[in-house]
Formats: sequence, C-alpha cells, structure tokens
Amino acid sequence: MTSSAAYPVGLRLAGRRVLVVGGGAVAARRLPALLAAGAAVELVAPAVTPAVQAMADAGELAWHRRPWAAGDTDGAWYVLAATDDPAVNAAVAAEAEAARVFCARSDDASAATAWTPATGRADDVTVAVLSGDPRRSAALRDAALDGLRTGTLTARHHRAHRAGVALVGGGPGDPDLITVRGRKLLAEADVVVADHLAPRELLAELPAHVEVVDAAKLPYGRAMAQEAINATLVDRARAGKFVVRLKGGDPYVFGRGLEEVVACTAAGIPVEVVPGISSSVSVPAAAGIPVTHRGVTHEFTVVSGHVAPEDPRSLVDWEALARMRGTLVLLMAVERLGAIAETLVRHGRDPKTPVAIVQEGTLAAQRRVDATLATAAAAVTEHAVRPPAVVVVGPVTALLDELVAAAREQGAVRGREQD
Repeated sequence: MTSSAAYPVGLRLAGRRVLVVGGGAVAARRLPALLAAGAAVELVAPAVTPAVQAMADAGELAWHRRPWAAGDTDGAWYVLAATDDPAVNAAVAAEAEAARVFCARSDDASAATAWTPATGRADDVTVAVLSGDPRRSAALRDAALDGLRTGTLTARHHRAHRAGVALVGGGPGDPDLITVRGRKLLAEADVVVADHLAPRELLAELPAHVEVVDAAKLPYGRAMAQEAINATLVDRARAGKFVVRLKGGDPYVFGRGLEEVVACTAAGIPVEVVPGISSSVSVPAAAGIPVTHRGVTHEFTVVSGHVAPEDPRSLVDWEALARMRGTLVLLMAVERLGAIAETLVRHGRDPKTPVAIVQEGTLAAQRRVDATLATAAAAVTEHAVRPPAVVVVGPVTALLDELVAAAREQGAVRGREQD
C-alpha cells in the first residue's frame, strides 16, 4: 500500500540547477523563494508575466523563450512543472521521474513526486506547512509567522546565544505599536531595562527568568540617573547577557539613546538600535490630527518643551518658530505650555491659533483637550492635564471635523440636485 503522506525536507539549492517550466502566475509566485535560496534557475516558457520578465531582465534567472522539449530536465536537481497544459506538466513530471529528479506540479499535486509547502520567513526561521488543503496550509503558516513576528509565539535561540545590547523604541504606549523587530528582541532578552513610558503590558509577557530593571528606580541621585543606566547596560552585557533597553517612543527622539550607544560602544559592547514609532506623529494621528495636509501645511516641527523659552539652557529659536506657518508639535511641554504660548504670541503667532493637547495618547485613558494659544494654559489647569501629553499647534488640529462636515454638505447638495 502506497502512503499519500509527504516527507518534509529542506532542500539546499544554492548553485544547483532548478528547472521551471511555465512562466505564468504560479511561476511568478514560486520563483522568488527559489532565487532567495540561491538556486541556478532555468525557465522554459514561450511567454512570461511582467514580474517574471523583470527577473529575467535583471539576470536573476536564465529564460529559454520556447516551449518545453524532451531533455530539458537533464542535470536538474529539482523541477517545477507550472504550465497551464496538463499534458505538458505530465510529460515534464514523467521525464523527471525517469531521471530520479523530484518534480512538483502546479495542476495535480497527487501526480507529483514533490509538494511545494506554504512557506514564509520570520527572522532566521523558515515556516513550511504541508497539508492536503493548500488554503489550510497557508492559514497555518500565516498564524505561525504572525506569532513569531509579534512575539506571541516565542522560541528562544539556544545554539548561538548572544551577549550585547539592543535599544528598542517601544512606541507611544499601546503595546501593539511596537515594531516587529522590537517584539522579537524582547523575546530573546535576558535583561530588560525599561523606561516608565515604555509599554508596560509588554513587561508582563516576559518569562520569569528575565530580569526587569526599572530605569527610574536605579540608585544614585537624579543627576546620575543616565550614568546608572549606562553602567547597568554595560555590566549586564559583560556578564554574557542580552540586554534590551526598552524606551518609550523612538530611542533617538528626545530619548538620550545616543548617550547609551556611546557608552556601550566605548566599552566594546555590540549594540543595535531599533527605531520606534514616535509619539510626535502617532499620538496626533490617534487623536484624529494629521501633522501635515495638502494645501494646509507643508512642514511640521517637533520641539522639546522640557526647558522654558526664557531659560538660558534653551536651544530653541522660539522667534523663528513663531514666524513659521506649519504645524508645531510640542513634547514634554505641559508644565511650561503657558510660557511657550505667550512666547509664540509675542513673536507673531496669532493668539487664536488652534491648540490640541492629547494626554495618554494611544492608551485606553487617551483624552483630548482643545484650546487656542490664548487659552492653552487655562485649559491645562481647568482640565487637570498631566504628562505624558503631546501638544499640537496649528490649523490641522480642527481639520478632520472641518473636512468631514464639508464632505457631508457636498454630499447633501448633490443629493438635492439629483432630487
């Protein structure tokens, strides 16, 4: 009795001749994986799709512009019969069988000696699923890949454990907004040094053996906090640990990430920086505010408000900002918003300029307070706004409501005209 089950195996095709017969949609789907494996692909087809044509034009494969002919399988390590003619596919498969070369058929898997699994890659892992139902195989593959990419399906590396540091931007707060790369590295961490603005829910998902260091609670006084963080990163990495420095937003947007990179690099510690979604653009978006819009503004400027305009330590040219017509996004500015608004108005900004203050952006507690430059300070007090909050200054703050209202009015007018 012959078994219908397939034996799964990975083929190492780098530099080896692979024959693909047919240049249609199936070939277009299968060729990228063969080329990525380094196979020396020869394609036999009188015509091909534009995608396959592009691969041939780029020299990624050798295209023989003709129908299949007897003897084409000679010297092949693997064959794919992918024409729209079952008789041709059967002839290709028969010749491959006689030559003891495995052959996959796009039209009839039951008559083939090889099956093409539903495959995909996540980092250094290839997921391949075989079943009698191609759609089910694809669904299972997608579920596994999604789990690996998001970190919900974790499997630590054991063959080549690495020591070092990764600075990971955690995004604006919602744990779903961390990057795929950041989530993968968290799954690999031995130690996580976390900021108070980093997505807290991600820490709860870490295995019990992972050491979690709250950066805000490291010893030393306030002025020594960054030095303590740097020392922690270096010390843990020197002990052979893989350390993830989990930061809110992006490591290089008012995050002192470069100081940590310098400390690690100077100590000879390998370090990787994983960008994060900055709250400067994501929090306004979550509150319905585009920082730019065609015909309204061609620029937006992101400014730290942790130092007041009149403070001698300020590096911001507030007079120049007041003259600009674009959107102004203020981070860490809630406590000094009154002084900032007054400075902008004094240097020429219209006191009626709209202002939106978005607190706890992207989180369940998100709320938005609208005001103007003239009323912003009072609005912060009246609504008891507290950090973290992002302040957006400019006409874009009211743009969504205005455009929706205009679109509805236009639709109503058209409806009346049709009546």
